Amino acid sequence: MFLNQSKKSFAILLFLPELAYAVELNQANTAWVLTSTALVLFMTLPGLSLFYAGLVRSKNVLSVLMQCFAITCLVSILWLAGVYSLIFADGGAIQPWLGGIDKFFLPGLMRSSLIGDIPESVYFMFQMTFAIITPALIVGGFAERMKFSAMLWFSALWLILVYMPICHWIWGGGWLAKLGVMDFAGGIVIHINAGVAALISALVIGKRKGFPTTAMAPHNMTMVVTGAGMLWVGWFGFNGGSALTSDGAAGMAILVTHIGAASGALTWMIIEWRRFGKPSVLGIVTGMVAGLGTITPASGFVGAGGALFIGITAGTVCFYATQYVKRVLIIDDSLDVFPVHGIGGIVGSLLTGVFAASSLGGMGLPEGISIWDQVSVQAIAVLVTIAWSGTFSYIILKSLDKFIGLRVNADDEMVGLDIVLHEETGYHNLND
Repeated sequence: MFLNQSKKSFAILLFLPELAYAVELNQANTAWVLTSTALVLFMTLPGLSLFYAGLVRSKNVLSVLMQCFAITCLVSILWLAGVYSLIFADGGAIQPWLGGIDKFFLPGLMRSSLIGDIPESVYFMFQMTFAIITPALIVGGFAERMKFSAMLWFSALWLILVYMPICHWIWGGGWLAKLGVMDFAGGIVIHINAGVAALISALVIGKRKGFPTTAMAPHNMTMVVTGAGMLWVGWFGFNGGSALTSDGAAGMAILVTHIGAASGALTWMIIEWRRFGKPSVLGIVTGMVAGLGTITPASGFVGAGGALFIGITAGTVCFYATQYVKRVLIIDDSLDVFPVHGIGGIVGSLLTGVFAASSLGGMGLPEGISIWDQVSVQAIAVLVTIAWSGTFSYIILKSLDKFIGLRVNADDEMVGLDIVLHEETGYHNLND
């Protein structure tokens, strides 16, 4: 019974046109999703913005803040223009692959228009905040070296060619939804998707000048921790809001989200402490983000015990993945998007199929579906997302590099993107 309640959001997506005016407005659910919408946007502006900006060198701090801000604006307009419609409107004969065009620019949207028992305007905004943060996450893969114009083009094309179809397939009633994939709040749609794109971006654009021999430590750890704290709090809207209800489903999602974050952070800290002799602030906040990203797909389906296991696994696997990508493969995924979000999303999505089982404290798998069956479906969705995101991210990046160029020149990179691209600096000499 609880599984059916927690999957209410998926039912709404699968039958979106039929539910538009199906029930009366529920004020409690509306208030909660309104709050969650604000919390998820808070994750990008200012949470992710500050987190990423603190991690780069001081000469690039404004460039990262500008990228996150501009992506928010750009995605919002594209969402209105047609991306929302092509994900969530009825696609008719092409519904397994793409939605329809009926909701381009929201014609006829009124205050009384409902999706389930909440206003469609609220649902539109809530889903838009997810679309905003996903390309913003990718910024960490190419930070400190991509042209601002190339970043804008990449974000727009990636939203349309990568995020839009994958989101529709899973959350818009597409073919992966029909297979029964479980992705409560975006482990596949957001974290694997963005993580793979960040890895491809790092490979295509190349290493920062001086990497890995030159130290490129975060310039402002206070900013990093502030942003990380905002991400933690905002994630309650990210996962809890995905229930689309203000009931036990949302409450359980928030509980397991918190346990996943805490256990991921402590696990990363302990491993780092034992391996390098001292626990770092950067380590504990990175472990927190790994825990949050990994629990995200499972947050509506697992219990507290499953969340604890998932968080510990996230802290362990993502720590070693980060070390491997940076030190062995020598890939300059500047802010560790793939090993934290990508690997975390993969691990969390697969473990969702395990710990959703009622025998392991979860909310129960669909009738007649075994743990192995569900894990197999999860694996299909993971592999499809890796292949689609990787292929089209590569095509977009190589095309942009050919026509407008992806990267600033070496001299401009040494000066810093703040001055070169924006004619501003994040910090002024105190004597000025």
